Amino acid sequence: MAQIFRPSTNAFAKGSIVVGLLAVLGLGAALFAVNKSSYVSNANVVRDQPVPFSHKHHVGGIGIDCRYCHTSVERSSSAGIPPTDTCMGCHSQIWSDAPMLEPVRESFRSGRSIKWTRVHDLPGFVYFNHSIHVNKGMACAVCHGRVDQMPLMLQQNTLFMEWCLDCHRAPEKYIRPRDKVYDMVYQPAEPQSFLGPRLVAEYKVRKLTDCSVCHR
Repeated sequence: MAQIFRPSTNAFAKGSIVVGLLAVLGLGAALFAVNKSSYVSNANVVRDQPVPFSHKHHVGGIGIDCRYCHTSVERSSSAGIPPTDTCMGCHSQIWSDAPMLEPVRESFRSGRSIKWTRVHDLPGFVYFNHSIHVNKGMACAVCHGRVDQMPLMLQQNTLFMEWCLDCHRAPEKYIRPRDKVYDMVYQPAEPQSFLGPRLVAEYKVRKLTDCSVCHR
């Protein structure tokens, strides 16, 4: 019986298998890269806001403490958005006629809240409590980045579960003294490898990785 396929077909078949495997691996790598990109995570994406509020100016330049605006961060699950009254405490005297601040003045006159665009937006199935983190020595900059250097607020990290678990599994890498939680330029006075474990023990920080901690 005559051969149906030429001997070179064997090489073609083997090559097809290799090419197929490489295509599958390439597709997997591409999907992995897309999942890590800002397109999915929104990390490093500046959101449009009704007022171009600059943390760099207010925090880095003027030196306003985080708690002046985010008043509930130490006692509530939410850090809180400052009411317009807080803004007008200064801007009734400073830049009181600036066109860019008209939405603030309108909010103050009407009593209607400014509709800010949420930057750090966790899914509804995730529970996060600001107060427990800051009271255990986890600084604002750990999650939010150096906001004192951000002309416009953006999400510094992915907020993916693996990012949260990195800290939950090894809090000693990120913890700092409670009185330095709001210090944007903090540098530890001793190596973090010594300071971290001591603070974890002192503040009774547990390595919570059970699903029910965040998914309730």
